[in-house]
Amino acid sequence: MFKNVNIVTYENELVAIVGPTGIGKSTLLRILGGFVKPLEGEVRLLGKKITSPTPKIALIHQSIGTFPWMTALDNVKLGLKYRKLPKEKENEIARKMLEIVGLSGYESLYPKEMSGGMRQKVAIARALAADPVVLLMDEPFSHLDELTAEGLRQEIYQMLFSPSVTLKSVVLISHNLNEVVELADRVYVLNGRPATIVGEIKIELERPRDPHDPKFEQYLDSLYKMLSPAAKKKVTDGKGDLV
Repeated sequence: MFKNVNIVTYENELVAIVGPTGIGKSTLLRILGGFVKPLEGEVRLLGKKITSPTPKIALIHQSIGTFPWMTALDNVKLGLKYRKLPKEKENEIARKMLEIVGLSGYESLYPKEMSGGMRQKVAIARALAADPVVLLMDEPFSHLDELTAEGLRQEIYQMLFSPSVTLKSVVLISHNLNEVVELADRVYVLNGRPATIVGEIKIELERPRDPHDPKFEQYLDSLYKMLSPAAKKKVTDGKGDLV
């Protein structure tokens, strides 16, 4: 499915991976998280080989993952269970994570009482509560209406790279190229069969980013060209490094 795919993330960086539908982006994300074992190559986190899931790498799925029978606070506390902390400390950390994502005061709400954007924030807070070093995000806005998604996109970068969290880097999968240019610091483009990296673009725009900025549109044009069937393949060395 993949050939010569080399992906590196650096500290305080949001990396996006884009490619045609069905090329294997979600599978690649799960390989990076240790959820799927690669047939060749390896994944390393801070120099250490990853062979199985680890709390240091958190994954947010396409669907909004909140449990309907739990309050916002209890949903976030699920991310802390592996740490075996006293109940008081769990509550303290969960409340802090909800505050970071802008949901302070909503701790007692159940998912049915929250909007889609609020539920996704709860899922993000739960992921952050586990003290990950890397966060993997698989189409995190795809189940939200466009207004809600746009609002969350405007907030999420500051949430994820808050000084109050342990997160060092984020890897985002998205079909929405406008979203990618708005959020990413660097973009890897997958194309071809088997899939390989055909390009890498560093997005050098000040935040917040304006979709009507001519430079924004230039980045979009570059990505569309790399995603065309005629995109020239670029061979890399076949390893993946996170941070």
